[in-house]
Amino acid sequence: MFKSFLAGIFLGIVACAAVLNYVPVVDQYREVSMITVSQNGANIETFHINVPMDRIMIGAPGQGTPLPVGLEWPSDAELATIRAELFKIRNEKNAVIGVASRIAASDTLAGDVIEWVLHLPARGSVYVSMHVSPADGGYRFGDMRRGTREFGSLQGRVTERWVANTTGSEDAPAGRIELQTSLAAVRGEL
Repeated sequence: MFKSFLAGIFLGIVACAAVLNYVPVVDQYREVSMITVSQNGANIETFHINVPMDRIMIGAPGQGTPLPVGLEWPSDAELATIRAELFKIRNEKNAVIGVASRIAASDTLAGDVIEWVLHLPARGSVYVSMHVSPADGGYRFGDMRRGTREFGSLQGRVTERWVANTTGSEDAPAGRIELQTSLAAVRGEL
């Protein structure tokens, strides 16, 4: 009887391990990446944020209408020049594929700062440090500083620009923030 009990436990553990091996515990859905390749071999991918519909959170001093409702931004003097926003990000098919955070700070010891973090579930995250002053055409350029998972071995540039809505429709967003990544593998890695 005792040997049958031990055999049952052993076979149960083996069966459980086999099931977990062939049936994933978490199977995140992943939208197909819409990537184009430039002449220099970099992968180009474009994302956008419809404002105000895709804004999840906004934190800033003196915010008239906080989002989410009831959010109280700390009144510390150290946070007086910091603005934090959280957005849903979309691909070219307008499907929500992840979240992005944008931090803007001025008069800091290191100077003015704009930083983005893009998180794409099932793919990884990208940390970008942007130049504060926009270039001609309203573009702001930045460098990818770090990446995780599929972005871990990549480096490159990211552009940000505001595109105002010109349709005049009440249902349309006020505009959109476009982010375009141009990332390539670090030499010697692949």
